[in-house]
Amino acid sequence: MHVVIMGCGRVGSTLARSLEDRNHTVSIIDNNPDAFRRLGPSFNGDKITGYGFDQAVLAKAGIARADAFAAVSSGDNSNIIAARVARESFGIQQVVARIYDPGRAEVYQRLGITTVATVKWTADQVLRRILPAGAEPDFRDPSGTIRLDQLPISEPWIGQRTIHLQEQARVRIAWIDRLGEGMLPDKNTVLQEGDLLHVVIREENAAAAYTVIETGPEDKN
Repeated sequence: MHVVIMGCGRVGSTLARSLEDRNHTVSIIDNNPDAFRRLGPSFNGDKITGYGFDQAVLAKAGIARADAFAAVSSGDNSNIIAARVARESFGIQQVVARIYDPGRAEVYQRLGITTVATVKWTADQVLRRILPAGAEPDFRDPSGTIRLDQLPISEPWIGQRTIHLQEQARVRIAWIDRLGEGMLPDKNTVLQEGDLLHVVIREENAAAAYTVIETGPEDKN
């Protein structure tokens, strides 16, 4: 892949080096040439001085052959404008914008621009670590309809098939962590002690699903 990044701060420089370590080509844009020092001497990508919403600058960065664009500067407005230019003027489908304002992030997410709302993400990470299991999901889709939770299997479900849990709790098991490895369950998979389930739930059904998962199956036959 060829990836164009706008913003050579801590996020942008880390992203650029990570992509290059995975053998992708990178062009990184920043209006401050001193910012490129964060990349280190081993960085082989293109360093473009300018603004990432300037079409001429984007063209110099190879946007015409790019597979993805990431706008991760420190300014919401700049990131939004650059992301829209990359998507609407150059037809880049894989576009991600870093947005500090979670309200604005949700708006642009609905417009098809993937956003990373850093303040909300950080707050959610803290919440997941201080609240009881199930109080805050691992992931919630932008509409707030679907959530992804992880929870240990309860004793009443040990020995039962995953298909029965999914039917009765009205959830889908995305995968199971078992003995340190991830596994995809099928209709014959039997739940075992120590399983950690990653389940997809409709937000409106979360409380009822947790009740079923904690109390056990209605019919064990």
